[in-house]
Amino acid sequence: MDEPFLLFAAVGFLAQLVDGALGMAYGVVSSSVLLAMGVSPAAASASAHAAEVFTTAASAGSHAWHRNVNWRLFWRLAPAGVVGGVLGAYLLTTFEGDVLRPFVAAYLGLMGCYILYRVYSGSGQYADQKAHTTIPLGTVGGFMDAVGGGGWGPVVTTALVGTGGAPRESIGTVNTAEFFLTLAISAAFLIALITGHWEESEGLSHHLTAVLGLIVGGLCAAPLAGYVVKIVPPRRLQLAVGILIVILAIYQTSRLI
Repeated sequence: MDEPFLLFAAVGFLAQLVDGALGMAYGVVSSSVLLAMGVSPAAASASAHAAEVFTTAASAGSHAWHRNVNWRLFWRLAPAGVVGGVLGAYLLTTFEGDVLRPFVAAYLGLMGCYILYRVYSGSGQYADQKAHTTIPLGTVGGFMDAVGGGGWGPVVTTALVGTGGAPRESIGTVNTAEFFLTLAISAAFLIALITGHWEESEGLSHHLTAVLGLIVGGLCAAPLAGYVVKIVPPRRLQLAVGILIVILAIYQTSRLI
């Protein structure tokens, strides 16, 4: 194993540990590292999603095993996320994803502050999520994930926790649904490559070491996700989600300057 493989394995481990425990960050972290290594945006998104097929499968199994999944919520989010993700993947080559970044940054900032407000205001009541809000949320989250290389967790987990959803169930359900979303997006990227719809020369084969490193590192961390969410008190999970969201908002804003 050469040094780049170990580097990407370490990135994959840390990113998946955070993602599995807090319901977000794997796509954002992985894509950002790949972009910093000179990988094109579309190839970075495709590479991160290819790795996530494996890591989200392991993470979903962990959350299901530890009973962190609200299956009624899952069946609302997963199909909607798949539809939005496939649409986003096909529009990525013709639609400029950077246009959405200011809105995403503003959304994350507001929701992060609101979640922290709920933590410090002492609100311990958790609300059931309704179909008329979760289905559109899943569609938007899937679309943002495809065009941004990572957005399912920041959009969906943040909205669920921010509107009063139980942190443990919200994180576990979003992580479990993410496997099907990632599988659909990766298939859409693959079909686009095969049919010539996406003609970039920097295909996944050019970054095989990076993808394999992200997969191996993520697979090592994924089984820990369900256990961490199970044992950590809800308010601490909520606090951690709020802090992470604010950090992501600051990061997204810095990229706009």
